[in-house]
This record gives sequence, C-alpha cells and structure tokens, in this order.
Amino acid sequence: MNMAIIGCEHSHASAYVEAAKKLPNINIVGLAEPNEELGKAFADKNSLKYYSSYQELIDNPEVSVVCICTANIRHCELTIAAAKAKKHVIVEKPIATTLEDGERMIEACRENGVKLMVALPCRYIPAVVRAKEVIEQGKLGDIVAITGTNHGTMPGGWFVDKELSGGGAIIDHTIHVADLIHWFIKADIKTVYAKGGTHYHDIPTEDTGLLFMTFDNGTYGTLDTSWNRPDAYPTWGDVTMEIVGTKGSLSLDSFKQHGNIYSNNHDRSLHSYWGDDMNYLMIKDFVEAIEEDRPSPVPGEAGLFALEVALMAYEAIDKGLPAAK
Repeated sequence: MNMAIIGCEHSHASAYVEAAKKLPNINIVGLAEPNEELGKAFADKNSLKYYSSYQELIDNPEVSVVCICTANIRHCELTIAAAKAKKHVIVEKPIATTLEDGERMIEACRENGVKLMVALPCRYIPAVVRAKEVIEQGKLGDIVAITGTNHGTMPGGWFVDKELSGGGAIIDHTIHVADLIHWFIKADIKTVYAKGGTHYHDIPTEDTGLLFMTFDNGTYGTLDTSWNRPDAYPTWGDVTMEIVGTKGSLSLDSFKQHGNIYSNNHDRSLHSYWGDDMNYLMIKDFVEAIEEDRPSPVPGEAGLFALEVALMAYEAIDKGLPAAK
C-alpha cells in the first residue's frame, strides 16, 4: 500500500513516518510541503521524495492513503481534496478548527467511499487499552467521575497563531482526553464550563485551560489541559486519568512505561520509552482496516466529538457561563 505524507508542519509527522516505515506492507511515496525549506529538510532527514505541491502528490495515481500533518486550518481542504481523489485519509488531530469543517470532511469521505481516521493514538497505549477492558468488564461499576490531565510543552510556531491552529492549549490538549472519556463511557457531552488564560509564556493564545464537563449519562469530569512544562522537563508532557466508579477506582498514567536517561550528552534528563509504539499500532490498525474493508478504527465522528468539547470550552470562557449542547 502506498502512502503519501501531506505536510510536515506538525511535529507528529516524524513519528508517523517512522512508524509507517516499520510496516512491511507500506511504502511512503513522498512528502508534499509548499514550505520548501521545511519540506526539503524533512524529506532529506527521512529519506523521502520531496513534492512542493500538496495536490500533485494527492493526485499521484500510485498513492492510496494520505497522512495529513499540516497546520489545523488546512485539514479540511486537504481531506476533501484527498477524498475526491479517492484516497483514504489519516488526519492529525484536531480533525478541524470548526464543527462545520469537520462535518464536511466526514461527508466528503463518505460520498467518495474512502475511510477517514483521526490521529488519536492514545487509544493504542497499552495502559489505556487495559483501562477500557476493565471498564467494559464492569469491574468499576458505573463510572461516576473522571479527572484527567494533558500537560505539555509550548510548541510555538503556528500552534500559537489562532488563524492557523484554532486556539492554544485548549484545542491542542483537550482532544486526547476528551476522546478517551467518550471512548470509555460512550456518553455524549452535555455541558462544559472552563477557565483559560496565558500564564506561562508570552504568546497570543491561552497556554492554560481547566475544563469541568458533564455527560448525558450522569458522569462528570475535569481536565487540566495546559502548556505548562518547562523546556528542561524530561518529556513533552503527560496523559493521565483518575476514573472513579461505584465499585472501584482506577489510576491511568499513559506514558509510565519509560526509563530515565541521565547523560552528559544531553542538556537535560530524558524519558526513554520501552512500551508499545502507539503511532505504529494506530497506523497498522488503519492499514489493516483498509485491507480488510472494515470501518475506520477512529472515525471522523470521534474527532468531531473531541473538537466539540474544546469549542464548548472556548464558548464557556467567552461567556463566563457553562456551554450547553
């Protein structure tokens, strides 16, 4: 199966290329990136053929699946272009910057008979998979509350340009935990109350967010979604959850499978992960879904739900009142 990498503005592009290269049934045809300096450097580093035009690579008849790793604002137009060219699509999260664009992406893929997967690799972390099994087995009883964190370092660049990203830390770091909660409890969002601000960095978007969520099955949750990690921190951040049920509780630390590296060759300590590669497992699952013609493992609707939670948080901050669906 031939894959094209569409854009390398997002830092996750490197991880996806590395993961795809490990799959024996995937060949990466090339990278398309109009920013020549950025694109050529990425292509050279990853031994990929460079294309300066998104559309040229999308229209390449050899390509059957594209992985879109551009700034968020470009997700919609490129997904629709890929769908019209009959290419299956993996798109970086968030699915889009507006619900309307996300819905257009889903519809375009449906109309053209191609699969759409939103890149939400945290679903493939072993600890997360095990937590879902425990919940579905009823060992925790009814889920009463979930409190989560998604802290990280401030990425800079287009991430702090609202026109390109759709927001700051909230739209960037709400997505993973909101998706996991939805995946665990299978309930729709009801209300979101949120506070956000810029406290750690001199940037034009928020770097801090705190959400309080209620779901239509009675579960409530909180989420600390902030770019509060200093540059010297051993890793980019975390994804943690405390899940409280009527029969028990569960603590989840998604990236606990690591060792610590202390070396004079580095300017800070580092986390070295030894657990399963979530990006590899995600791309492998999508490729197999295409080959076996089964539904997308993480469909567009999942990405749309997570985006809606983030946008409701912004609405709540603007109004100073809970946003209701």
